Amino acid sequence: MRNQIMELVKITIDGKTVEVEKGATIYDAAKLIGIDIPTLCYMNMGDMNIKHNPGGCRICVVEVEGRRNLAPSCVTPVMNGMVVNTHSVRVLNARRTVLELMLSDHPFDCLVCAKSGNCDLQSLAQRLGIREIPFQGEQSTYRKDTSPSIIRDMDKCIMCRRCETMCNQVQTVGALSAVNRGFQAVVAPAFEMNLDHSPCTYCGQCISVCPTGALTEVDHTRQVINALADPKKTVIVQTAPAVRVALGEEFGMEPGTIVTGKMAAALRKLGFNYVFDTDFAADLTIMEEGTELLGRLNKFLAGDKKVKLPILTSCCPAWVKFFEHNFPDMLDIPSTARSPQQMFGAIAKNYFAEKINVKREDLVVVSIMPCVAKKYECSREEFSTNGNPDVDYSLSTRELAQFIKQANIDFNSLDDEDFDRPLGESTGAAVIFGTTGGVIEAAVRTAYEIHTGKKLDKVDFQQIRGLENVRSASVDVDGFELKIGIAHGLGNARKLLEDIRDGKSEFHAIEIMACPGGCIGGGGQPYHHGDTSILKARFKAIYREDAGKTIRKSHENPYIIQLYKEFLGKPCSELSHHLLHTKYFDRQDDVFVD
Repeated sequence: MRNQIMELVKITIDGKTVEVEKGATIYDAAKLIGIDIPTLCYMNMGDMNIKHNPGGCRICVVEVEGRRNLAPSCVTPVMNGMVVNTHSVRVLNARRTVLELMLSDHPFDCLVCAKSGNCDLQSLAQRLGIREIPFQGEQSTYRKDTSPSIIRDMDKCIMCRRCETMCNQVQTVGALSAVNRGFQAVVAPAFEMNLDHSPCTYCGQCISVCPTGALTEVDHTRQVINALADPKKTVIVQTAPAVRVALGEEFGMEPGTIVTGKMAAALRKLGFNYVFDTDFAADLTIMEEGTELLGRLNKFLAGDKKVKLPILTSCCPAWVKFFEHNFPDMLDIPSTARSPQQMFGAIAKNYFAEKINVKREDLVVVSIMPCVAKKYECSREEFSTNGNPDVDYSLSTRELAQFIKQANIDFNSLDDEDFDRPLGESTGAAVIFGTTGGVIEAAVRTAYEIHTGKKLDKVDFQQIRGLENVRSASVDVDGFELKIGIAHGLGNARKLLEDIRDGKSEFHAIEIMACPGGCIGGGGQPYHHGDTSILKARFKAIYREDAGKTIRKSHENPYIIQLYKEFLGKPCSELSHHLLHTKYFDRQDDVFVD
């Protein structure tokens, strides 16, 4: 079959000539030659097949020679011989007028807005030199909606509809869409119901792409400060693997800079009594989830036709809520292992608290997570004892950075420090939990040795790694071909789940993470504004951290071995099932209108 010849179109933009593929937009062409056209609604993460260019904001208008009206560059296709001016007086006046009209219907609370300093609307107003709003009139007002993880302040919505694209097209959750018309138009759940009454998974990807403060996370910083100031409380902190490869960005460091030691030092300076690592619990998760995987596989190999395969990883709370809403007929397929965050909380309040002679209710567990869904996970009733949660508060990577700045800590000059023991020791297998493919690779490292009784010399499973949306791999486990499926992004997860439901899946194990890139692209990470090179830098950093670890297999972590010897007995024991495993719920009926 002959390859199709790409048809090129030659156009001129601001006096520069460029050839682009037919079908490209003026915006695409301008970007190729380094011309930056401002926009608020456009979003392009091409490497992950995410593109949103509705042309609705009209900030990106340009002047096309021979055309009477101005053209929105993000939706106007190029034509051969086209001559474009991106900065004529007419264009600049139009952009200013559009932005002034937007600002006339926008709250002026920038000083206290959670997105101040990271707001595209604010940045554009500065770029266009807007210092006063000539238009006066009534402002649209909506009720504020606060869920366990996300705050919707639609007074700040500019109807760019990026969140709608992310929620519906990328994540296929369907929690957000445009409702009403004209002055009352807003992006909201169906019937303008509360977010916690919708199928929202709290993945936070809508927050990541929102250009204003219309969507932000629920901030637990004040509660954490109050706990740290309470002399009756012992406050401990755990830090997720993806945080250490992104936190540095908030302090001017290059994406992918590993700041594990500085982060531990900063947390100690903030006043936490013990600084621990969620990676310890990631190793613990592998022991429980890996044992569960081997148990199912052994039954399968013995001819048990009723065994539930493929087993699905269960570390991501947004993914868990997604399948509870959308695939309630398959709740017996995912692993029952809790996420590392919740395993850590259970061990901290049932094991560590006793070791340091502190009552459960006087031990406050704080997590630092790349994910806003972790805030929701903390609030799930099954993760509490007599109303006392296993994890009390969760801060995002962004919130930790802000907390450090509030405390006037010079992060960049901090000397590296280690985590405390025993819940701070971890392996390379735990670190790679932070990216897509990492959980299943960590599980394979341990499952191989336990199943075969042989030493695994090569622990880098390159066939599992990558940033493709959906991928598959086979691992030779002493003659048995273990078939693995991997997806990141909930829209991609849906495809794998539908194959399972339809009986088309040949996989034995599937890893799913809700966010693009996995936890490195979590909704609580520093904003990457669609720049996939940042995600790639974080991805590489995760594996550098893994490669630098002395121990790279979860079952070889000496403190995990000690925990089972002293307390849990063995993986999937009665006690570990009680503390480290969970169950899932049909949430179809959770969606209702007030």
